[in-house]
Amino acid sequence: MSYKNLEIWQLARDITIRIHRMTLAELPKFEMYEEASQIRRSSKSVRSNIVEGYGRREYKQDFLRHLTFALASCDETNDHLDTLLETESLTNEAIYKELHETLDHLGRKLNLFLRSVENGHMSRK
Repeated sequence: MSYKNLEIWQLARDITIRIHRMTLAELPKFEMYEEASQIRRSSKSVRSNIVEGYGRREYKQDFLRHLTFALASCDETNDHLDTLLETESLTNEAIYKELHETLDHLGRKLNLFLRSVENGHMSRK
């Protein structure tokens, strides 16, 4: 099995792409190197930490640590999204709502997956 088969990775990949596109199409140019950069990096961190943790799944504590980082990055991404709406850099509320709901869904899935690994259902050690 590959990390690409994990639903959490697939969701993280999707949200990374959608956030990247949103920052290019919906935000003012002055945000390109400010909040837009931050939200792109935090969304990519979710995906990357899932991959790195999966690659270290032989070592349960490393796996858990990276999944915890992924969950924290998911929360950070949601906070950046909130900031963009609150500062009126993002004015498209439909896109905000859609991304916010997807991030919440991903956060719940990550939390369930983390608990599953803690209970010994994914790692070999």
